[in-house]
Amino acid sequence: MIRTIAIAALIISARGFAQSPDPDSFEVATIKPVAPDAKAGRFITMQGTHRFVGQQYTLKLLIAAAWNLNVKTISGGPGWMESDTWDIQAVTPGEARPTRDRQMAMLRNLLTDRFKLTFHRERREFSIYELQIAKGGPKLKASASPPDDPAALISTVYPQRMQLPARNATMSDLASLMQRAMLDRPVVDKTGLTGKYDFDLTWAPDETQFGGDVPVASVDAPDPPLFLALQQQLGLKLEPARGPVEALIVDRVERPSAN
Repeated sequence: MIRTIAIAALIISARGFAQSPDPDSFEVATIKPVAPDAKAGRFITMQGTHRFVGQQYTLKLLIAAAWNLNVKTISGGPGWMESDTWDIQAVTPGEARPTRDRQMAMLRNLLTDRFKLTFHRERREFSIYELQIAKGGPKLKASASPPDDPAALISTVYPQRMQLPARNATMSDLASLMQRAMLDRPVVDKTGLTGKYDFDLTWAPDETQFGGDVPVASVDAPDPPLFLALQQQLGLKLEPARGPVEALIVDRVERPSAN
């Protein structure tokens, strides 16, 4: 069965069930704890113009999504931030589907309002990946989309393979996606490329990707592993390094009250 991970779409915020004039708050939001033995898959997506659904997410993973961070750069807070999981449903305001940036703002409002989240930021040194141009140069096509169109990067899981079609995406968009959802360490864009591109990336996933939620491909999978696929298909590479990255340290957080 094909399973889609809608990574580009993100989350919600609202003050209980009250209507809010704030364009960066959701009109309605519910947050419900998930039973520890629940077997449903984890995903975040917009369903249609106004309906947001988030399923099986820990608070730590929600923070990573909201602030565009790799989960390893988040510290502090109680242990339940990594063990308790939550289902979220919300309705967005306005007539149009919100952009990704607005969805991100809504998620940040949700976490600070309903989870009482407070934090501070520090630059700390981490093991990272640097996204660089591979030998031979980039193999990227300039985007055919209008410049003001939002970037679209949505990974789809097939048996034995991952497929990432990207449209109107910058290298910063790609690095952000890889660090917050795909890889096990922060990713820093060092390509120097400033354009917007359309590309398709296909690879065989392994245990280091998507927090272990995606089945690992067999050794005889038809597609190359991610690092090789980046070089062959996009003319890019990921180089291990150490470097300073802005970290988020949780000062206070509470479980949300029942909806």
